[in-house]
Amino acid sequence: MLQGSNIFGHERPLVIRVSFATCVLATVCLPLLGLITCVLISSVFHFEDATGTHCQVPNYLPSISASISLSPECHIWRFCIGLHSAPRLLVAFTYFKFYKTRFAARFPESSLSCLNLAFSISENLGLLLLTYVSSSEMYFVHKEGFVLFIVSSLIYMLITCRLWKAIKKYSLSPEDAKSHHWKVRFLLLNVCFCAFAGFFYWKHNMYCKYLFVILAVTQNCYTFFALFEYLVVFSNMAFHLTAVWDFKSREVMVISSSEDKDF
Repeated sequence: MLQGSNIFGHERPLVIRVSFATCVLATVCLPLLGLITCVLISSVFHFEDATGTHCQVPNYLPSISASISLSPECHIWRFCIGLHSAPRLLVAFTYFKFYKTRFAARFPESSLSCLNLAFSISENLGLLLLTYVSSSEMYFVHKEGFVLFIVSSLIYMLITCRLWKAIKKYSLSPEDAKSHHWKVRFLLLNVCFCAFAGFFYWKHNMYCKYLFVILAVTQNCYTFFALFEYLVVFSNMAFHLTAVWDFKSREVMVISSSEDKDF
């Protein structure tokens, strides 16, 4: 919503109001739509390149790393994550301010809120690193960025669930209870999907290393890895989407002053 007018020759400041829920939805939808677009383009136009493995085993789904390393997919993904990163930090610092106000004189929640901010920023940095350094350019750096993203996101979600457990305990709001309920479930789903993705990735590497098939499904391990990798990312996005309930009545405002041209 825009506000601003000219009264008696004096311009009123321009005020842009956006509901926090809309901001959160846009922040989550950017990587979601970007990822879906990249996977679809890779599957339709670059299937051979996106699904190829170094040991030539059958694979029917492109991994996320493969999808975002090709062109034009990498440019689409980088554009979406570039737009996504700033609002993501805004949400992180909004949560931090909320927790510090709520747990001003309580231990360990006050300390956990600081850790929560640190791991939220670390998760965002890991995402930026794996985005702007593709696996085809510097695999080691891309891999470390992916590990940083996964580890930071898991710790961030765990701390968040601990903080919301304390909030739910002293809150009468059904929104707070619902938020904690779904945060815990998305965390558990994320942990399960990470475990399955890690298992199939390890299984695939064992097959490639020793070049024998223990089970028929072993040859398709990289396909299952890619599938669970998608589910890890989708459950992560769903967890962050619960911020819609946490800040349902909040607004983001940008105020432009006509006198000093500052925002």
